[in-house]
Amino acid sequence: MFLIGLIIVIYTISLVLIFLYALAQLNLLSNYLSARKTKTNEAKFDFSKPNEIPLVTIQLPVYNEIYVMERLLENISKIEYPKDKLEIQVLDDSTDESLESTRLLIKNLKKTGIDIVHICRTNRTGFKAGALKEGLKVAKGEFIAIFDADFLPKSNWLQQTVLYFKDKKLGVVQTRWGHLNRDYSVLTRIQAFALDAHFTLEQVGRNSKGHFINFNGTAGVWRKTCILDAGNWEGDTLTEDLDLSYRAQLKDWKFKYLEDIETPAELPIVISAARSQQFRWNKGGAENFKKMAGKVISNKHISTKTKVHGLLHLLNSTMFLNVLIVAILSIPMLYIKNEYMQLKPYFYVMSFFVLSSLIFFICYWFMYKKIYGSGFKNFMKYMFMFFTFFSVAMGFSLHNSIAVIEGHLGKRSDFIRTPKFNINSVSDSWKNNKYLNKNISIYVVFEGLLTLYFAFGMYLAFVVGDHGGDFGLFPFHLMLFLGFGFVFFKSITSRV
Repeated sequence: MFLIGLIIVIYTISLVLIFLYALAQLNLLSNYLSARKTKTNEAKFDFSKPNEIPLVTIQLPVYNEIYVMERLLENISKIEYPKDKLEIQVLDDSTDESLESTRLLIKNLKKTGIDIVHICRTNRTGFKAGALKEGLKVAKGEFIAIFDADFLPKSNWLQQTVLYFKDKKLGVVQTRWGHLNRDYSVLTRIQAFALDAHFTLEQVGRNSKGHFINFNGTAGVWRKTCILDAGNWEGDTLTEDLDLSYRAQLKDWKFKYLEDIETPAELPIVISAARSQQFRWNKGGAENFKKMAGKVISNKHISTKTKVHGLLHLLNSTMFLNVLIVAILSIPMLYIKNEYMQLKPYFYVMSFFVLSSLIFFICYWFMYKKIYGSGFKNFMKYMFMFFTFFSVAMGFSLHNSIAVIEGHLGKRSDFIRTPKFNINSVSDSWKNNKYLNKNISIYVVFEGLLTLYFAFGMYLAFVVGDHGGDFGLFPFHLMLFLGFGFVFFKSITSRV
């Protein structure tokens, strides 16, 4: 009986935490909808006056990016900004032949009059954070724009973003990510769906009410003095962007998010690359919760509501652990429900938490509708996309939970950058990409076992109890079966 009680307690706590997160998302939706009706009239630099055009440094942190370097530098060279007010730093930690090819590309760009420098380190201390910090030491600009190797800003990008820094308290301007290869595959559509929710609902919802948001590591601009005042880049977490964002906002720097300025980038097209990216983001989130939660709680200058949203933001990746716990325990709970009839009132109460899924469904629909439009046809497409996204997201829950646990326990790991492909159509081959990880993680085996486990859960729906089965959790177990099956199958078959 003790074991049954323990299962019920853990299951209940996880459900409650997921519900609280869902309520926070609902509040962000309310903020988002009200923000769209609010027009702001901020002071801006007047770029028609040369004395109001500030000096900007563009930083391009790269590491072994042979497939996209030429595309990146060609795109950045087209940025429309006075040449005497623009510096480009290629922060190159590469260890392969891309180092030399990049050097030649930069040499040719210099001949056109572009102020571009190639900064190479002898080691990767601090990984991306270390490279950014090293470049900052010699950066000429008052403002620092940062782009990862797969991002392709439009030529007028600086003119659309830097002008907001007339506000002396503004530390960061962040733009929305676009997706060059959104429709490449089911995997890219799922990633785009998740990122679109973050870059609409969450970023706008938090920023519009003065809650903490995060610089997303790329496609944004920092005020140099803000970086230095917040303590500069630190490499002690895998998400140095989230870390510096919170340190800056704890020192009262303002952040501005521009939903209408899109900066397109490439989504991982192979599941091993997506797994690597997910692991880094989720572990980094947990590391930052451990590092920043106490500072958020103890800060006397921010409101209670901002603290709550900040803590839930930092706990975002930990929701995968709660989902995994609920998923695994749902099968024993199905047995408990049908064997211990005296617990029926408890299960009536627990059914209330299906509202979490309904809340997510509503919140994501507003995001989807803004991008694709409303109407019955788009709503039906949305329903299929939502089902697919949630299934695969749950399928990633074991992998991401391992990352979260490592982050909370303080286990250190290297910054593994996401391989880039420069793939433009389904007919292009990615199989010869030299940066792909060819090894299969041991966790893939467990994902295969969980696929079978949730198949067993679906079978149980037909046989438990004395009244012809219990199908209340069948849709949940079906999604888990499909999600874990997708992740397992793709991980096995997407090898080089």
